Amino acid sequence: MTPAIGHFHIERSFALPRDRLWHLLTDPAMRSQWGAPSDEDVLIVDASDLREGGRDLHRCGPRDDPAYTVETIWFRLAEPDLACFSETVDAGGARIATSLVTYGLTDTATGCEFSIDVQLSSFVGPGAMSDFQAGWTSGLNRLAALVEQQA
Repeated sequence: MTPAIGHFHIERSFALPRDRLWHLLTDPAMRSQWGAPSDEDVLIVDASDLREGGRDLHRCGPRDDPAYTVETIWFRLAEPDLACFSETVDAGGARIATSLVTYGLTDTATGCEFSIDVQLSSFVGPGAMSDFQAGWTSGLNRLAALVEQQA
């Protein structure tokens, strides 16, 4: 099967300085609070090695069965401006997708602007693109709520 490929871009403004948002984006405990693909799901960080060339492992999915495993490889970390990493998602022994994700943070008068670009290769068909975009959008909504608590 030929992989289905696609790209999406999301921008958000946050009333938080870049260094504080960077912490929320990259700290494993903070990522566990906002990073699940929906309000009903969990994200459990099993290993974190936040450095260029480092690998993170986490599981996500329903609270009673977080069956999706995700391996992250950090390619570029330019704190607090830029992060570039891949995520490879497996479930039930099958590879679902691999994505290249780039975060960008820039100062604004009231905090910072955050942008995310996701390039996705789905190995299960084109429907995964909308699932991944919905998951990131949902996670960023929870990140916005966390930022409000931190502000």
